[in-house]
Amino acid sequence: MEYFLAGSFIALFVFIAIDRPILLIKFKDGEIIKTRGKIPHGLLHDCAEIAKRNPITGTVEVYRNRFKPVKLVISKSIDNKAQQRIRNVFPYKSFK
Repeated sequence: MEYFLAGSFIALFVFIAIDRPILLIKFKDGEIIKTRGKIPHGLLHDCAEIAKRNPITGTVEVYRNRFKPVKLVISKSIDNKAQQRIRNVFPYKSFK
């Protein structure tokens, strides 16, 4: 019985404490290969345009947690210019 309670507390803690992305976009060689979540159409179009102009490989993830409304995480494999362009087109207000 104690093992069941301990396991359920650990599962509950993991479920609450670990943030899961609400939005995911994966790029490979300048193309979007995978998307997950409800992505605004303008963001998807702009990210595809950025990827076409300079071929990038990596991921863009958006997290929602208790402390910030949204947290945008861009992988390190995407160069700094493309990262800044993605940050500029990201619609922060539509995720509140």
